[in-house]
Amino acid sequence: MKRTSLLLSSLTVSPSSSQFFSWTSVSLSCEEDDSSAGWTLRRNTTRETRTQCRDGWGKRAGSSCNISYMVPRDSGVYWCESREGASSNSINITVTGGPVILQSPVLPVMEGEDLTLHCKTKNSSDLPADFYKDGSFIRTQPAGHMTIHHVSRSDEGLYKCNISSFGESSPSWVSVTGGI
Repeated sequence: MKRTSLLLSSLTVSPSSSQFFSWTSVSLSCEEDDSSAGWTLRRNTTRETRTQCRDGWGKRAGSSCNISYMVPRDSGVYWCESREGASSNSINITVTGGPVILQSPVLPVMEGEDLTLHCKTKNSSDLPADFYKDGSFIRTQPAGHMTIHHVSRSDEGLYKCNISSFGESSPSWVSVTGGI
């Protein structure tokens, strides 16, 4: 029996991060239970609205879109859209020419799970880093990564990091979702 219910797609990003340095290669995929043939990857940036992967900013490969060299103008909101107009989750991606990024989960973290944030420069991922949530200092981590164990809704917020003598990352929103 053929399924006639609305198929839901999930957008995934590889490598899994919402922040990237300029000139990074990224793959975005529309994933669903059945075939992904009906889903198109779209994005909104400061220069474009609802453009598709094949419109010149990426190379389509099945249900994936590969971007060889991300640049700051690729920053924006990305999502999958079906022929019928249904939308997947959306992901905000920030591409920076700056010296520091914060790697955080692109999808919501389930309550009770651990959340790990990585503060990186282009050449190193293990330098001491200061972490902030909603503008307030949390703590300094000697190796540049911070784990919050057993997250709750109160851990949801805008995170950023700073590596002394390199600079500060752009902020990233981390969502926390309840169990099923």
